[in-house]
Amino acid sequence: MIEILNPARLERARSTGALVGDILQALRRRSAVGTNLLDIDRWAKEMITDAGAQSCYVDYAPSFGRGPFGHYICTAVNDGVLHGRPHDYRLADGDLLTLDLAVVRGGVAADAAISFLVGRARPAESVALIETTERALAAGIAAAGPGARVGDVSHAIGAVLGEAGYPINTEFGGHGIGSTMHQDPHVANTGRPGRGFKLRPGLLLALEPWVMADTAALVTDADGWTLRSATGCRTAHSEHTVAITDTGCEILTLPTRA
Repeated sequence: MIEILNPARLERARSTGALVGDILQALRRRSAVGTNLLDIDRWAKEMITDAGAQSCYVDYAPSFGRGPFGHYICTAVNDGVLHGRPHDYRLADGDLLTLDLAVVRGGVAADAAISFLVGRARPAESVALIETTERALAAGIAAAGPGARVGDVSHAIGAVLGEAGYPINTEFGGHGIGSTMHQDPHVANTGRPGRGFKLRPGLLLALEPWVMADTAALVTDADGWTLRSATGCRTAHSEHTVAITDTGCEILTLPTRA
């Protein structure tokens, strides 16, 4: 299903997106050496509930997971990259943490992810991973607009990831979003320009470049959910929900507070 939002629903999407951006930034500020992933999940639950929203993850039970997910946010550490299930782990200095949050409020969902380093350590490889996914996300957003095709966005993302030397996995990528978290079209993290669905005003997309340092292969953790790099290398993931408008592409999941 591909949804096209009318102006009233797009306004609700802006509100949901701002909530997602603000929660992620609040959680980033609170994620320090010694913080337990289960505390992050609890804080996310409190902020989502207080805002009158619902997590898209608690009852999430797709075919590839051992569902339902049962938590409010995805927390992936170091070699974990997607669907990181919160568990009893305390963050250490230099850990690379990815927080992926999707909520629905007012009948419209928004989805975003950030990767960052915890504490004072700044391993060069980890910094490069994070910065590359952020640049790829910016390139994908710049390529999105009315009349562009999904392949144009995928190509822009893949060009940045490939030029940085990272293998690209195409099993998981960006997606349409609207009344539900995951919709068509699929937006792979590499592709051919000029191909695929033509973008229209009112379409929401969650664009999410992610990479692993030295492999494109994933393995599933014992929890049945967390996807990790097959080699144990570090990973990073950046995501925004964007709206296609009459004049371009609007980022909906930017935080409203510094």
